[in-house]
Amino acid sequence: MTDQTMTIRQMCDSFDVTPRTLRFYEAKELLFPIREGTKRLFTRRDRARLKLILRGKRFGFSLEEIRQLLDLYETDDQQEVQLARTYEVAERHLKEMQEQRAALDEAIRELEAQMNWGAERLSQLRARAKAA
Repeated sequence: MTDQTMTIRQMCDSFDVTPRTLRFYEAKELLFPIREGTKRLFTRRDRARLKLILRGKRFGFSLEEIRQLLDLYETDDQQEVQLARTYEVAERHLKEMQEQRAALDEAIRELEAQMNWGAERLSQLRARAKAA
């Protein structure tokens, strides 16, 4: 490895991904490593893109959304279009995540209420069995 390139193993170790993941992202045209025979060398640009891919996936972005956002980087407008589009996508995903959290919070409250009822009922049944 040089400061400029990393092997697939070094990428895997640095980003905690599998070689299969890197090959998948390459096939999806998200990463563009230098090919030397069967060897792949990843550039700083690939590393930056992988960091953004992994962050986007953690935020719930689809791979197609990520690809489109990364492709916007090539426009020569100081990334204004890319940033604006990323913000729009992020707003939508944030709203979806907040809705999912609200639904999960409600389900947790319902489950806790059912468990409290079950614990109370079980306690009553055990108390009756002891009294008998």
